Amino acid sequence: MEKDNLSTVTLKKGEGRTIKSGGMWIYDNEIDTIKGHFKNGDIVRVCDFDGYPMGKGFINQNSKIRIRMMTRNADTVINDDFLRLRLQDAWDYRKKTVDTGCCRIVFGEADFLPGIVIDKFSDVLVVESLALGIDLMKEDIIRILKDILLKDGIIIRGVYERSDAKVRLSEGMEKYKGFIGNEFDTNVEIIENGVRYLVDVKDGQKTGFFLDQKYNRAAIGKLCKNATVLDCFTHTGSFALNAGINGAAEVLGVDASETAIARATENAELNGLSDKVKFICEDVFELLPRLESEGRKFDVVILDPPAFTKSRNAIKNAIKGYREINLRGMKLVKPGGFLATCSCSHFMDYETFTKTIHQAASNVHKRLRQVEYRTQACDHPILWAADESYYLKFYIFQVVDEK
Repeated sequence: MEKDNLSTVTLKKGEGRTIKSGGMWIYDNEIDTIKGHFKNGDIVRVCDFDGYPMGKGFINQNSKIRIRMMTRNADTVINDDFLRLRLQDAWDYRKKTVDTGCCRIVFGEADFLPGIVIDKFSDVLVVESLALGIDLMKEDIIRILKDILLKDGIIIRGVYERSDAKVRLSEGMEKYKGFIGNEFDTNVEIIENGVRYLVDVKDGQKTGFFLDQKYNRAAIGKLCKNATVLDCFTHTGSFALNAGINGAAEVLGVDASETAIARATENAELNGLSDKVKFICEDVFELLPRLESEGRKFDVVILDPPAFTKSRNAIKNAIKGYREINLRGMKLVKPGGFLATCSCSHFMDYETFTKTIHQAASNVHKRLRQVEYRTQACDHPILWAADESYYLKFYIFQVVDEK
């Protein structure tokens, strides 16, 4: 929280372009001087080169992102009232835009609370803290958020922290996961789009479940009635189960993780879909050529891979990976069938992803008719000028043979 006698950070002339255009970050090479005493994680006042006040944020000299802005108003005090305002705004937004049974309540910078993510799975919260300054406020944030939810009759029975991402190391912090408060059963049942899932908030991927694809999963439903469906990188079966519950005749889900496949199979049983939704543990890159050689074809093919790149330096290899799975996927679609394909990498931007899919289609002589283009669910809002908040690209195409 804010202390007395804040230090003042002054930017170099011509710097601060990111925050001036609406972003939230100030990098180490943009700073000219720092006056006053501070510890890493403290709130500091930020001024332009000429002394013009630009707001307040928390500082960390261990990070290249030296300051993450909390407010553009230099007179705002960062205290409990400030956090309550931010959290109430975040919750009110979700109540108007999404099903709040399971949703992301706080999405870091896009909710003007940089460095923290909070997901709600039924009556459980999962917290991921990725920046030192916000980590110091974490328990206050949770306390206030639980109080806000209680006013709407929602009693949170447990909070689990999944701050085990590598990025914490670049903040000078250790990875951490564990209970915040009382222990509880970390296998939590949720319902999304009418599908039931058991979510493992302790050991599942990220915070336990990929909420960002919620409405993309619903979007494929109408295409799957009486269809044969291949769901690649199925994880715990979410696209496959949406296909099954919407009347697919036969669904095959594939993932390289035995743990994920075991949970997907369990989720199929939970929904009474075990007879037509099956899962296998295989490497998708090895399976797709084999299915092609066997002459297999599907009405719908879904490609939901993990991020092939988490940095700009690896983008060339990522393009090769996306091109390969998309051209393989297209070859498995029956003429007139459908391909749903996506990228969850921020660095694989819209233009690059679109161009890569077009190249894949050209390589296998397929024509694509775009059905839909979508992004992440609106509980993961895209804050303009904060490019890192826009990461998920999702296409649905009809695949047509050239004749």
